[in-house]
Amino acid sequence: MPCTKTAQDAMIEAGWAIAAGFVLGLFFYGGLWWTVRRAAVFRWPAATLLGSALLRMAVALGGFYWVAGSDWRRMLLCLLGFLIARLAVTWATRLPSPAKAQPSAKAQSSAKAQPSAKAPHAP
Repeated sequence: MPCTKTAQDAMIEAGWAIAAGFVLGLFFYGGLWWTVRRAAVFRWPAATLLGSALLRMAVALGGFYWVAGSDWRRMLLCLLGFLIARLAVTWATRLPSPAKAQPSAKAQSSAKAQPSAKAPHAP
């Protein structure tokens, strides 16, 4: 009797593929963020950036190969998780909005250019 896959098994398999892609994406994009942030303090920044890129690509490609097995649908689901992780890492590592952090330079320069109404006028 052949082993058939139920819809529930297919959904579980899809969930695992997306989750694996998400973890691979967190490793890849998190590692990229960490490497770029620390590149200035490394003794050999170019070699470190190259080594980091090679390691991240090797892990990501090996993970994709392992997750996909021989099924192209699992590869696409893994890629979907990878892209979701990209959005998550981009959101988590964003810089604070300059508008909220401090007043804009344009607003400061226009305030300096206009004299205050309370200041006395010179004769």
